[in-house]
Amino acid sequence: MDIDIIRDICTELPSVTEDIKWGNDLCFSIAGKMFCVAALDRPLKVSVKVTDEEFGELSNQPGIIPAPYVARYKWILVEDINVFDQKKWAYYIGQSYQLVKARIPKVKLS
Repeated sequence: MDIDIIRDICTELPSVTEDIKWGNDLCFSIAGKMFCVAALDRPLKVSVKVTDEEFGELSNQPGIIPAPYVARYKWILVEDINVFDQKKWAYYIGQSYQLVKARIPKVKLS
């Protein structure tokens, strides 16, 4: 797994924008709301939003921790991106996208 695969998964989703924030974090957003953040420093680390039910289970797995600053919103930080294969990355990134999109007022999505 590498940043190119993460980027491809994110940018295949509708209406996604990307930009660099905080110096070296590649952020993927919908309607200005982030759903995936990749820290471009080595080693690559990626944060996504997960469901309430998944948060406790995932954040206790080796290579995954509650994401600093946003854990209260059920974001995880995957410190070892090889914990997930490409299929799982597509699932969790897609789910994060849907969770964030669901909280955006419909008028902003137009």
